[in-house]
Amino acid sequence: MTTLADPVPGGRPGDGDRATALSEELSAQGVHGVVLAYVDTAGICRVKTVPTAKLASAAAWGVGMSPVFDTFLANDSIVTTDTLGSPDGDLRLYPDLDRVVALAGQPGWAWAPVDRITQEGEPHPGCSRTVLRRIVTEAAERHGIAFEAGIEIEWAVGRGPAADGDFVPAVAGPAYGATRQVELSDYAADLLAACAAQGIEVAQFHPEYAAGQFEISTGALDPVAAADVSVLVRQTIRAVAQRHGLVVSFAPAVFAEGVGNGGHLHLSAWRDGVNLHSGGKGRYGMTREAEWFVAGVLAHLHALTALTAPSPASYLRLKPSQWAGVFSAWGRETREAAVRIVTGTAGLTDRAANLELKPVDLAANPYLALTGLIAAGLDGLTSAMPLPREITGDPALLPADRAAAMGVRRLPTSLSQAVRAFRADEQLRAALGPVLADAVVAVRFGESDSVADLDDEQIAAAYRWKY
Repeated sequence: MTTLADPVPGGRPGDGDRATALSEELSAQGVHGVVLAYVDTAGICRVKTVPTAKLASAAAWGVGMSPVFDTFLANDSIVTTDTLGSPDGDLRLYPDLDRVVALAGQPGWAWAPVDRITQEGEPHPGCSRTVLRRIVTEAAERHGIAFEAGIEIEWAVGRGPAADGDFVPAVAGPAYGATRQVELSDYAADLLAACAAQGIEVAQFHPEYAAGQFEISTGALDPVAAADVSVLVRQTIRAVAQRHGLVVSFAPAVFAEGVGNGGHLHLSAWRDGVNLHSGGKGRYGMTREAEWFVAGVLAHLHALTALTAPSPASYLRLKPSQWAGVFSAWGRETREAAVRIVTGTAGLTDRAANLELKPVDLAANPYLALTGLIAAGLDGLTSAMPLPREITGDPALLPADRAAAMGVRRLPTSLSQAVRAFRADEQLRAALGPVLADAVVAVRFGESDSVADLDDEQIAAAYRWKY
């Protein structure tokens, strides 16, 4: 007879006992329910919740949810692939007990990311968290490489509620200005306190450039944990804002014009505790493998954009000369290049050196974005791809002949262009697997078709409150 302590499909030995103890601990803290969260192909965080007393059952048997959500669009309409999008079938959501946390911004609730498992106990091929874990494992087994990752989170804070869909900035101060910090001092302090209570390491928190915009950077973690934290931080930002009568938008473009919200990815590759982006004989201290890795990212960048900038609104943000990184180029601390090489301050380079991918926003499923970034880099490392010349300054100002000679190309200017590049990229499709890759193509084309008759202002409005 199977008990909650026995290994079960999707669970781990002892998960039932752990979950029982955890639910008792949470109940003692006044937690009544647990949010089970994952991110779908369109970049929307979808959830189910269970009473705290049912956490052990969820850990042992999972919680049902239809696989149709793999082909949901951001507007909740549904597209199909050969295997996904029908009303048939079921999946089980299994909470990762190592990541369960009481939500300081939502008293009475806890949160956990989930892995999606079939009813037969196999990993669901459309589960992006599973796919990211798989590529991280393969990198360790085949190359002896581990990764540290971080995701920057930018958002715009408005006065709420926004029943009419408009956005009114909650602050009036200038970009990076002390006035903004003062204006939302109470909100900011409560947000930092909530992150600390949830065990989230915040490296920086500051007012940003656009109207009402702020940014949080979190500490580097393994890629799966970094993606989990990105989802959790956004849940926390929104919850704390609501308690202050504020609303937040993580949309790539809150308005059709101006600077939007980014979600830059930082990644470093490590072997035996040594950072491959520092202490080498290559450019700016990179090892040969780090240079090859960066070259692979550049080579796949057009296709990768379908994963990192997956919304029609993403292309309102991806404009030249706005620090969005819309050219396939790299440079040391060059914020107009798609790949910025961060060397870190003298004395910290062995720990801080990394690459930053800039054409990324928070419409992206963070598990998919990191999977694509790692897959692209590993292809470059495996193939020993040569790293092209770096750029300085704004690549938009390069004469066309010089840009062509340097291999500097404009990234896709529309979602349909990006998804066509992804569809033709065998390496990135293979990294995701056929089921998930087909879902990406279908959902991206579906998003593009859904706004075909809208102008830029209408596109911005359509996605303003989705992510």
